Amino acid sequence: MTDTSRGLPERPMSPHLQVWRWHITMACSILHRACVVGLWVGAVILAGWAAALAAGPDVYDTYRGVLGSPIGKLVLLGETFAVFFNVAYTIRQTFWDTGKGFQPRIADMTGAMAIAFAVVATIVTWVIAGANGAF
Repeated sequence: MTDTSRGLPERPMSPHLQVWRWHITMACSILHRACVVGLWVGAVILAGWAAALAAGPDVYDTYRGVLGSPIGKLVLLGETFAVFFNVAYTIRQTFWDTGKGFQPRIADMTGAMAIAFAVVATIVTWVIAGANGAF
């Protein structure tokens, strides 16, 4: 007789879980994907801002209130980081497109530099914005 069970067959785990070790280049790749999704969310926020502006002063003040709330500021902080990281990562990828920077030491260094640039640029931008009365 044949086996008539309808359960899923056992399949092996993907070997990458046992083979690959965590490194900065992998982290940058994952972070870049997350930042692209964040930038997409930022585009929706920007479209909402434009729609609120067109809807009139009351709607615009409400939208500004939402963006000025602690959660709104946290989202905008994340958007700022996403923009700066995407800029740095794109510059890094441009060098990779020319065939340069693939050596593991250089790839790790440029990945760390991209993250560091995004963090520092985000902090500087928010400090300047705060000093000029943005919040």
